[in-house]
Amino acid sequence: MMQKRKLGNSGLELSALGLGCMSMSSGYGPAADKGEMIKLIRTAHDRGVTHFDTAEAYGPFANEELVGEALQSIRDEVVIATKFGFDINLVTGERSGGTNSRPEHIKLVADASLKRLRTDHIDLFYQHRVDPAVPIEEVAGAVKELIAQGKVKHFGLSEAGVQTIRRAHAVQPITAVQSEYSLFWRGPETELLPTLEELGIGFVPFSPLGAGFLTGKIDENTKFDPTDFRNLVPRFSPEARKANMVLVDLIKAVAERKSATPAQVALAWLLAQKPWIVPIPGTTKRHRLEENLGAVNVELTQSDLKQIDEASSKLKLQGARLPEAMLKMTGR
Repeated sequence: MMQKRKLGNSGLELSALGLGCMSMSSGYGPAADKGEMIKLIRTAHDRGVTHFDTAEAYGPFANEELVGEALQSIRDEVVIATKFGFDINLVTGERSGGTNSRPEHIKLVADASLKRLRTDHIDLFYQHRVDPAVPIEEVAGAVKELIAQGKVKHFGLSEAGVQTIRRAHAVQPITAVQSEYSLFWRGPETELLPTLEELGIGFVPFSPLGAGFLTGKIDENTKFDPTDFRNLVPRFSPEARKANMVLVDLIKAVAERKSATPAQVALAWLLAQKPWIVPIPGTTKRHRLEENLGAVNVELTQSDLKQIDEASSKLKLQGARLPEAMLKMTGR
C-alpha cells in the first residue's frame, strides 16, 4: 500500500513517493516513446502515486505536454508540480541558458504551462533556479498573485539557499523546497533541513538514487548516451565511479540483509530521515517503477540507520555533484 505524506505545514497531502518525469523527455539521453510513457505514468497512479513532477525546461515543453496528456482523465486525483525560471522563448522553446524570473515572465509561463498540462491550476509551482537579477520578494509576490487568481495552489523553490528561502517565505508561504539529496549527496543536512523544519516547509529530494548510481547498476565501465547529462558530471567520471563504489557496496550489504534492492534501501533511507520528505525517483521502465515503489515497505530500524550513517560518514566520495557552471546556479 502506498503511504501518504504532508509537505510541511501546508496541508498538501501526496503519496510518500512521487514520480519525477524529466527523464522521459530529456536529460538522460533520447526521449522515450510517448505512448509508453503515458502508460507508465498511469501505471504509477494505479499503484498509488499521486505526485508527478515536471517543468517547462524538460524538453523544453515536451515533458509538460506528456504529463498533461497522461493525467488529464485523472486530474482531480493527482498533484502536478511544474517549474518556471529559465529564460526560454515561450514560442520557439529556445533556451538562452540563463534564468528569467521577472514577474511578467512568470505569469506568461504559468499560462503556457496550464495549456500544456491541460488543467486550470498548477498544484505546486517551483522557481527552478534562483534568478540573481530579480529580488526573491518579487518572485514570491508574482506567485502570490497567481495563487490569488486560482491558477496556482502552492509555491516552491528549487536548489535555493536558506536566506533566499526565508525571504521568499515571508512574502508567500513556501510549501516545498526541491533539491538534490540522497546517500550520494548529503549537503542539505547541514543548513537546509533544519531551516525547513523550523519554517514548516516540506522537502522534495530529486536524484534520490544519485542519478542511478545507488541502484548498483552503474560501474566505471558504464557508457552513457552522448546526450546524457551524466557525461558532464565530475562525480560520474570513470575514476570517481570506481572510487565511489564503496558506497554502493555498503547499500548492497544492507539490501541483502533486508531482502530488498539497493534502490529500495536508498529510498527507504530518505523516507526515514523526516516525515515531511517526499522523494521523486524518475524512471522510464515499468519494472524499475515497481521496484522503487516497493521501498515504502522496507523498514529500516534505528540500528540499520545508525550503521548506514556511521559507515557512510567515513567515506570520502569523489567528484562534484554537478558541472561547475550548474553548481554556480545552486544554493543562492
